[in-house]
Amino acid sequence: MMAAIAACSAAPEKDKIKITIYEKNDRLGKKLFITGKGRCNLTNHCDKDTLLRNTVSNPRFLYSAFDAFDSMSTEAFFESLGLKIKTERGNRVFPASDHSSDVISVLHTKIKRLGIEVKLDSEVKSIEIKDNKVSGLTLNGKSYDYDAVIIASGGLSYPLTGSTGDGFKWAKNTGHRVTVPEPALVPMVIKEECCRRLMGLSLKNVKIKLVAEKNPDTGLKKDKIIYEEFGEMLFTHFGVSGPLILSASSYIHKYLNGSLKLFIDLKPALDYNMLDERVLRDFEQFSNKQFQNSLDKLFPKKLIPEIVRCSGIMPEKRVNEITREERHRLVKLIKNFSLTVTGLRGFDEAIITKGGVSVKDINPKTMESKLITGLFFAGEVIDVDALTGGFNLQIAWSTGYAAGTYAAN
Repeated sequence: MMAAIAACSAAPEKDKIKITIYEKNDRLGKKLFITGKGRCNLTNHCDKDTLLRNTVSNPRFLYSAFDAFDSMSTEAFFESLGLKIKTERGNRVFPASDHSSDVISVLHTKIKRLGIEVKLDSEVKSIEIKDNKVSGLTLNGKSYDYDAVIIASGGLSYPLTGSTGDGFKWAKNTGHRVTVPEPALVPMVIKEECCRRLMGLSLKNVKIKLVAEKNPDTGLKKDKIIYEEFGEMLFTHFGVSGPLILSASSYIHKYLNGSLKLFIDLKPALDYNMLDERVLRDFEQFSNKQFQNSLDKLFPKKLIPEIVRCSGIMPEKRVNEITREERHRLVKLIKNFSLTVTGLRGFDEAIITKGGVSVKDINPKTMESKLITGLFFAGEVIDVDALTGGFNLQIAWSTGYAAGTYAAN
């Protein structure tokens, strides 16, 4: 949608250009509709450097695209369409109504106003190439002539929205390299059964650390910290999820074949000594209670049985009988609650796709293929991905804008 609007706006002779959107679904914006839990986190209110820092794969490729159309451009664009927006915690930008349908509606209205043709329920089968130049596309057994084609078909995440990897297939068929697609911004699968018992428990203001342990199979000669951050996480029946976990998942793919540990600092605001003093004060207050009944001030009720179980301290033991060594062991556990990561959930739970058409085969300024004249790429089909917070949609707007602008010329 952004590419079509940009193309129409940039066309030197608007009355002579024909722009058509071919959409395999029965309506436009099906995936956009579910983003941000249905609220649509449009972008992140930040500068270009912050956009680049939050891009995980190939950030340098996006320098020109962000330079031409950044977060502020996105905000101004949607406000010009009549969409009221607001900025929330973490500089995340949403429609003021909290309805993603309003975002789709203003885009759709703009497309109609510009006279852009929309073909719904139209699944493209192939891109037609002649003499290393785009000549059109094929669908419904018919060929249609076009001077330029923009592939903005998404990745593989949420396949029910139509993201079934068509763009990767077309790219490969036209000689482009495609980095193996993998699910990203996705929950993690954990070995330990405690996650099932803790299912539904949300932890706020915790710090996680993902460590790839030394392993000859992966070539790691010493432990390596892959990711560290503060925030919020959630226990599920299969493992862990939540904002912290989703962001961390983008960094761990190449370490999944080895030994990967997730350490949770349950009290990051307190260093070891401060936490030890805090625990000691609680123990003095509840000195005559059983250990299992002495942790209510430190943890949510659901977490206490797991802390007791992992501490190695007998649940019925009186607090005034707990030894110094046992208390120190408890403090270490609180600062390093350990879990074993065994994998990631699949594409049907992934917010985005990691991998895609190699950036080495795409002009970073125009989004045009370096191999085929008139063939452009935009959005998730490209091997670029970012963290949560509106950054991935910004990549979509920026690359769509670039592709549309240059395809029209």
